[in-house]
Amino acid sequence: MRLFCACFFSLLLGIASLTQAQSGVEWRGSSPAEQVLDAAAFKGVAATITEHLGDVESVVVVLRGRTVFEFYRDGAPAALRDVHSVAKSALSALVGVAVGQGRIGSLDQPVLALMPEWAALNSDPRAASITVRHLLTMSAGFEVTDPTGTAAAGKPQDAWARPLSSAPGASFAYDNALVPVLSAVLERATGMPLAEYARQQLVTPLMFAEPSYSRGLGLRTLDMAKLGQLFLQNGMWGGKQIVPQAYVMAASRLQNAGGLPVSLPYGYMWWVVPSGAPRHAFMAAGFGGQFIWVYPPLDLVIAATSTASFNTARRGQALQLIRGQLFAAAQRRLASE
Repeated sequence: MRLFCACFFSLLLGIASLTQAQSGVEWRGSSPAEQVLDAAAFKGVAATITEHLGDVESVVVVLRGRTVFEFYRDGAPAALRDVHSVAKSALSALVGVAVGQGRIGSLDQPVLALMPEWAALNSDPRAASITVRHLLTMSAGFEVTDPTGTAAAGKPQDAWARPLSSAPGASFAYDNALVPVLSAVLERATGMPLAEYARQQLVTPLMFAEPSYSRGLGLRTLDMAKLGQLFLQNGMWGGKQIVPQAYVMAASRLQNAGGLPVSLPYGYMWWVVPSGAPRHAFMAAGFGGQFIWVYPPLDLVIAATSTASFNTARRGQALQLIRGQLFAAAQRRLASE
């Protein structure tokens, strides 16, 4: 089945409250009256995706703490989707947790303070000044020749041994190799495998389906939206501060000018979308059209996945959908109240 029919979609909305209560989702269920207004606001969106946006595979829209629209081309809401570099934003959340727990002393702690055995891997004296903050902001200074942002991450030791082309903190360079470096730092700081720490600190509290790590990070689209909602709520979930508020606010605001491949300012492994709002929109972005788009002025989170290729990246259908028809539908829904 390629698309939820309207009657089945209505049924799903009708049982949303029960499903959310069972799954521990933070956002609330929907009343029958709200379901009618949701359907009216998003009328025709699923048909547009099906007929005209063939790259888009799944969508979850959460508005003011409530799921108002879902689409699954394959009819499989439980499927784990390859989120590509959205994983960086999830890793950022775990670093924030570790900082809040005191496992990482501060973002300005030198990497070599946690990984002293790496000192012999790089003879450039500037490597000693690379901090956790530099890893998060993609400003470590390593030489990077990857304008598409698709280079293989490799091993952390090999990543650390690369030559530096600039002083740490001086400039942004999107660098996939910093992910295994930061992952190794986090594992050393927490004393456990990354997957186990993620299970304890994010997967279990937010009641994610168990992710897949076999070929990058695999998440349900719903769980992508949960991560966005966690950051929208300043790190709070179920009345508990999961990620420190100060870290979330810093992660989701401009830390440097950013650059390719998204060409937006950068926070802590989140892209920042400048606006005139008191709190800017921000997003997690993965190759080929994987997104978590968070728009605080409307209390809006949109998660979307796509088939991933250079062609889908070039067409940009998911982002067009998010910033066009889905955003307009969310505005219509709020106007109906």
